[in-house]
Amino acid sequence: MAVARSKGKKTPMSRVDTAWLRMERATNLMMITGVMMFESHLDIRTLRKVIETKFLAYPRFRQKAVDGPTGAFWQDDTDFDLDWHIRLTALPGKGGKRELERLTSQLASTPLDKSKPLWQFHLVERYDGGSALISRIHHCYADGIALVQVLLSLTEMGEDDKRKKSLARRWLKKEEHAPVAKRVGAIDRYVQLGNKMLEKGMDFYRDPSLAAVLASEGVDIAREIGLALSLSDDPDTVLKGRLGVSKRVAWAEPLALEEVKSVSRALRCTVNDILLASATGALRSYMIERGEQLEGITIRATVPVNLRPLEHAKQLGNHFGLVFLDLPVGEANPMRRLERVAASMKLLRKSRQAVATFGALAAVGMAPPAVQSFALEMFSRKASAVATNVPGPQMPLYLGGSKIRDLMFWVPQNGSIGLGISILSYNGAVHFGLIADAKLMPDPDSVIRRFRPEFEKLLYLALMARWEGEFCAEAAEALLQDTTHGE
Repeated sequence: MAVARSKGKKTPMSRVDTAWLRMERATNLMMITGVMMFESHLDIRTLRKVIETKFLAYPRFRQKAVDGPTGAFWQDDTDFDLDWHIRLTALPGKGGKRELERLTSQLASTPLDKSKPLWQFHLVERYDGGSALISRIHHCYADGIALVQVLLSLTEMGEDDKRKKSLARRWLKKEEHAPVAKRVGAIDRYVQLGNKMLEKGMDFYRDPSLAAVLASEGVDIAREIGLALSLSDDPDTVLKGRLGVSKRVAWAEPLALEEVKSVSRALRCTVNDILLASATGALRSYMIERGEQLEGITIRATVPVNLRPLEHAKQLGNHFGLVFLDLPVGEANPMRRLERVAASMKLLRKSRQAVATFGALAAVGMAPPAVQSFALEMFSRKASAVATNVPGPQMPLYLGGSKIRDLMFWVPQNGSIGLGISILSYNGAVHFGLIADAKLMPDPDSVIRRFRPEFEKLLYLALMARWEGEFCAEAAEALLQDTTHGE
């Protein structure tokens, strides 16, 4: 008599994780893709041992994500095979940066096998005198903050026996977290509000009768939801359009973190403001070269905001909301561009837009497919890019005895958004990367190479060091006259 084979233990998936599982489209795969580059050779046996002992210490990574008629759940993979999840590969020719970018692009465009746990590691044993490791993990397992910490938990703080221990220092700062996350039960209330909105068939933003419902949940959160929904669609530019199924990734040579901090102090803004203003300038220059008329144009980026308490920073799952950040690509003056980015960021830090979108995402995760598609498209029309900034540890790390020289990651875009901006600080350097839909931007390196020159404009202004008020903008105008021909 045949014996029925166990299908493995099942556990329910959270509503927000379900939303990210169901958000996947052929044109936008919901994977977080990362690359680590090592100074020395990393062999496949060492990597396998690290994955077995550290990565699989998280039981979730032995589970499949299953979406059924009654909801999504995690299920133990009774046929789990580590060899399928760890792949050995090689680059063609000399195997330089361009070849690694091409391989990463191909992998970022390739879906993971849904019949297995949704993650893979691809080891390039020979790269630039050492090795490289490409990771692909589905967004439903965790958000970017959590997954970066998971990947860094695979590392050590040194290669000698005395320092071969797991990274224990928590480097995230309090200001990287939304204060509202400390309020007991706040998130659950906003999830409930999201459900109420969806019960009205996503037509709530045109329904005046909802005002009383929103008021009963709190004026602030009602205002944030109303503001997010009332945002106009982003303008039609070369950054918007019909998406394909291929992605292109690129990364820039790193900036010195201390240099960026010095500029931020001199210009009285945050490091994040400097970096996002530099990215905005790079996009502006690229768009002008492509023939765009940008006077008065502002585009938006959705920016993830961490909502998990510090003590839960290494837990899996998705605990973040999204805010809509203005990127003033129509502003020619680099100083005024910085001022506008900084003002937008300051306003968003005081808002509850992140928890409002978290509740909406949770509600979308439980909605019928037609409502999910409508909600996803409605939100994605309001932005042209996703922008992520993750602070990493400021000391060198090792994986399996090999020192990590550089690293970069890219989060997925949702709906009709075709551009992702990634900023990551590590070991005294700031790493900047792009992932773009190949139809919209076949060569993201053409934007990447503009990042440093845009930062250096702000550096030049900071070195002047003795302006007050409008003089700063006037100095930028003079700088603009000298550099306009480069656009």
